[in-house]
Amino acid sequence: MAGRPRGVDDSVILRAVAEVIGKVGPAGLTLAAVADEVGLVPGTLVQRFGSKRGLLVALARQSAHEAEAHHERLRRRRPSSLDALTALAEESMALMDTPERFANHLAFLCMDLTDQELHEYALAVHEAQRRAILALLDEAVAEGELRTGTDTAALAESVQALIAGTGLTWALDRQGTLQERLRRAVTALLSPYTRSKETS
Repeated sequence: MAGRPRGVDDSVILRAVAEVIGKVGPAGLTLAAVADEVGLVPGTLVQRFGSKRGLLVALARQSAHEAEAHHERLRRRRPSSLDALTALAEESMALMDTPERFANHLAFLCMDLTDQELHEYALAVHEAQRRAILALLDEAVAEGELRTGTDTAALAESVQALIAGTGLTWALDRQGTLQERLRRAVTALLSPYTRSKETS
């Protein structure tokens, strides 16, 4: 039994934490629920993370550490910078594919806003996303997808605000899927800055 937990990587456990949060929210998260999700016993999680709060902090820390590399992978997988930007918007909300899951993850964000340690990691994720959006917009200008002279810094702020706002609007009116709404919203926001094929 002592050797069994070593076969389950921390990253697997933390993905399970995110999954359980999506189902029951941070208030309903328990060590037992996470342990059941990955086939361990709660005592193993206590040994590794100490407590429920330890699990939440570890998830926030991992998200912050992985954010930059995740955005880099998105850029490499797509030839178009604007396609990569749309994918970034969609993937940033991938865990929130139902209004209920959106609400549960939003509850975790509310914890990020009031807990100093969690806020530090949430801010790191936010800033990494902003840098990735700005880099993709700059690349889109350089590649001729966006008009020369586009204020990419201001546009990056608008894109980031749009991602968060679209999620909340969708969770309220529940029209279509969140990914569809994000694609339409990003396209509409960028359309005044997009170069037509005739002028490129």
